[in-house]
Amino acid sequence: MNPEVFAKITLVSYALLAVIVIGYQVWRCRFGPTVWWLYAANRLYVAFFFHWRANRHCPFPESGPALVLANHRSPVDPLLIWMNHHLSGDNNNIRPISFLMAKEYYEMPSLKWLCRAMQSIPTERDGQDMAPAREALRRLKNGQLVGLFPEGRINLGEGLLEANSGVAWLALRAQVLVFPVFVHNAPQGSNMVQPFYTRSRVRVTYGDPIDLSRYRDKRKTHELLHEVTEYLMSRLSELNTRLPIDDSAGHPTKEAD
Repeated sequence: MNPEVFAKITLVSYALLAVIVIGYQVWRCRFGPTVWWLYAANRLYVAFFFHWRANRHCPFPESGPALVLANHRSPVDPLLIWMNHHLSGDNNNIRPISFLMAKEYYEMPSLKWLCRAMQSIPTERDGQDMAPAREALRRLKNGQLVGLFPEGRINLGEGLLEANSGVAWLALRAQVLVFPVFVHNAPQGSNMVQPFYTRSRVRVTYGDPIDLSRYRDKRKTHELLHEVTEYLMSRLSELNTRLPIDDSAGHPTKEAD
């Protein structure tokens, strides 16, 4: 066979194989092709722009409900948390995380389709409307992943801001495990757009799931909600340390920057 013809056949075969593999992955995504393509784009974008590294494999469950609790330093945070979560189990499931987000951004025409595809939950900044919390509870009861930034707004300072007790209400009512995640060195800027094109070296620390079963049979008073909120935030704060990057998570082993 002519070497040139053989080379063309080989290239076509590889291309066909790639199409088959991608097609299979898209087909097996339970949430549709849009979520799969968004996740593929997110993986490339976050890896290229933010040199993403984690302390270990993502612990989020492959199926069933869970509440993801994270600090909030950048509008890019949801993308940074969504990165690599499909490696948490054997089946490589891609699951959207329903993040609660500010309603004014959810309603923007350029973002609304994306927010709906990602099953985001719009909420008012004042935190007085309980409808978003009830919607988050409904989704947890339906076995979905829900993401929450308990600080309520982007924090440009050190440490964590005081959290709204709604996070405790949701965790106790849903009776699910809470997975704390701390994002280090998230990109920031003078407006909401600049962080998306500001290069950074992001480090993500996944904590062990928080079991709140000892609180569930107690009467949900303001005092109890405050106590649980403080406990959740203390567990999240514990992750704000310099931890070694785990080579088994698919990245070179080295100290976080």
